[in-house]
Amino acid sequence: MQGDGEILATSSVITAPSREPGGANALPTRRLAGMQNQGGVVAAGRTNNVSGGIVMHKLLLATLLVLLAGCGQNTGVGGTAGDAMPATLQANEQMAAELELDDPQDFEDARRGLIARPEGKILSADGSTVLIDFDAYKFVDGKAPPTVNPSLWRHAVLNAQIGLFKVTDGIWQLRGFDIANMTLIEGKTGLIVVDPLTARESASAALAFARKHLGDKPVSGIVFTHSHADHFGGALGIASAQEVAQRKIPVIAPAGFIEEATSENILVGTAMARRSMYQFGKNLERSPQGNVDTGLGKNIVYGAIGVLLPTQLITTPEQELVIDGVRFVFHNVPGAEAPAELTFSIPDRKAYGGAENLAQTMHNLLPVRGAKVRDSLQWSTYLQEAIDNLGDAEVYFGQHNWPVWGNARIVDFITKHRDVYKYMHDQTVRLINAGHTPREIAELVKLPPSLASFFGARGYYGDLRHNVKAIYQFYLGAYDGNPANLNPLPPQESAQRWLDLIGGADKAVAAAQTAYDQGDYRWAAELLNQAVFGAPEHKGAKELLARTYEQLGYMAEAATWRNSYLTAAMELREGPPKKGVDRSFVIDMLQQTPIERFLEAMAAALDGPAADGKNLKVNLVLTDLEESYVLWIENAVLHFKKAAPATDANATLTLTRPIFIKMMTGTAGVQDTLLSDDLEIDGSQIDLVRFFTLFDKAPGTFAIVTTE
Repeated sequence: MQGDGEILATSSVITAPSREPGGANALPTRRLAGMQNQGGVVAAGRTNNVSGGIVMHKLLLATLLVLLAGCGQNTGVGGTAGDAMPATLQANEQMAAELELDDPQDFEDARRGLIARPEGKILSADGSTVLIDFDAYKFVDGKAPPTVNPSLWRHAVLNAQIGLFKVTDGIWQLRGFDIANMTLIEGKTGLIVVDPLTARESASAALAFARKHLGDKPVSGIVFTHSHADHFGGALGIASAQEVAQRKIPVIAPAGFIEEATSENILVGTAMARRSMYQFGKNLERSPQGNVDTGLGKNIVYGAIGVLLPTQLITTPEQELVIDGVRFVFHNVPGAEAPAELTFSIPDRKAYGGAENLAQTMHNLLPVRGAKVRDSLQWSTYLQEAIDNLGDAEVYFGQHNWPVWGNARIVDFITKHRDVYKYMHDQTVRLINAGHTPREIAELVKLPPSLASFFGARGYYGDLRHNVKAIYQFYLGAYDGNPANLNPLPPQESAQRWLDLIGGADKAVAAAQTAYDQGDYRWAAELLNQAVFGAPEHKGAKELLARTYEQLGYMAEAATWRNSYLTAAMELREGPPKKGVDRSFVIDMLQQTPIERFLEAMAAALDGPAADGKNLKVNLVLTDLEESYVLWIENAVLHFKKAAPATDANATLTLTRPIFIKMMTGTAGVQDTLLSDDLEIDGSQIDLVRFFTLFDKAPGTFAIVTTE
């Protein structure tokens, strides 16, 4: 699901949740060249034992649904998390000695204004899944345990201050109900909601909790600060589209919001969702040896994601609006933290809302889960503008972490963030022009003491070493200029040759053990990665690599790095996850996604080699939209255009948009197909099945730290 909104990269199409191996619908490969004739369902190139008519073509549609499923297998060496090794303890003790971890200001700020703390759990709509357990992080308190970087532990303790907080007169925040904050601003007739979290369930629970303590006030306005899902996905938990229309609730968003919100991650959403499991530690135990934080907040809710269409866009650099009697001054700040984003001031309350351009951590310029690289220079420019526009504001609040009070402290806070982004940008560019490569620059760039000592800009979510590589990529791409890296061997083949050169995996593991014992974990990880990929059957390599990643995780200051290392260790022991992120979560949001985005994703899922020479043409007719598209394969490429149905098409698929979306996300069931009057096939039913078998059905459970 894709955090800083980014969190939620779950809106991938064409793919479907994985099937259990050996289950009733288990499939032998990611993509099927044909289907076996079972239960009257036709196989490609076979005849059906049910003759004629509507029954046949609806059974064929059932076949298409099965074709949208994938399978996975789990392999691991077993074992459990271990303790911190002496070198890890020494590194963490050294960091604790270098920082003033007992500085009380942040703790005072994080606890200031607490009205009430939630208890219990937030459950999924059907009650089957715990989405948030408010007690899950109660262990995050007191002195840092040996298995957690002490600076990260301090940050995790601060993020563990959850509940309903008064920010200033007429402004409240709900923290800990999701990875983001929900901000409530009192208007003349009700509450203006800023960023309704990730999911319907968390947003509904947060608003209900606030009303319990603030009174049962209606929602009188909604502000989406930017296009990441953790800031809009819970919209339908606070108001329905019908209520917005009937009560004329203003919904404010930055220019380009709906396009970015509904299209982000569609093309590579499966990969982003899989990698987000590493970034956010989704499957890790909440414990001192597991997930302690995400950097931006405690947890992300994997629930039902939706969106509301804006009624008013912020399109100019500065734009003033009155919402339910409250004067807002909005600032349009696209292309830094998010493609579409706004910040705002409420002058009459001396308050500044920094959205996600500011947080109590260095942000990332390129998320661990993957995304388009962000512009560090533009980001620093926006922060200078924020200082210029701050005026006499006495409180800053962001949509992650906790606020800052006092004008001078706010100016200092924004200044430090401005200079972190500008410093790492300028120093990276300086070293680029001196001929250094990304990995070299990551070792060379260090923040000056004036910035490194500022907790609010340390790398708990982003990381300086990762960010400077992102800046290099922003300007020059991933290639470092060395021709040896123009056409390197694939990882597994390269690893096998390295092992052959040094005399086998046992020697690599022995060398790695020596490095591990000396606390040289980075080198141990490099050696063992070669051993695991070059000799996948070597149990000892996986066991030692899991322990190595564990120590790297225990030392990591960035929560995203810790979660990635510890997830890698877990998967070496247990194998990749059995199922990917549930696409049914995003159905509500995808209802607002243009059909063209789905068709682009279909084209990107076409297996080119398998499609070579198969020049099929299919009409797609969406009856509820009164739209039709022609899809055709030519030169192993899928093309589409919005047009009347082609008379020479192999087949025509007629259905409604909701059924189409469910088919594309692999969530359509019998009720949607066999029992629906809104679905019809004309033309060659066999060709339609042949067409759909040409698309990869990635379940989102692929291996990352192993070969399978």
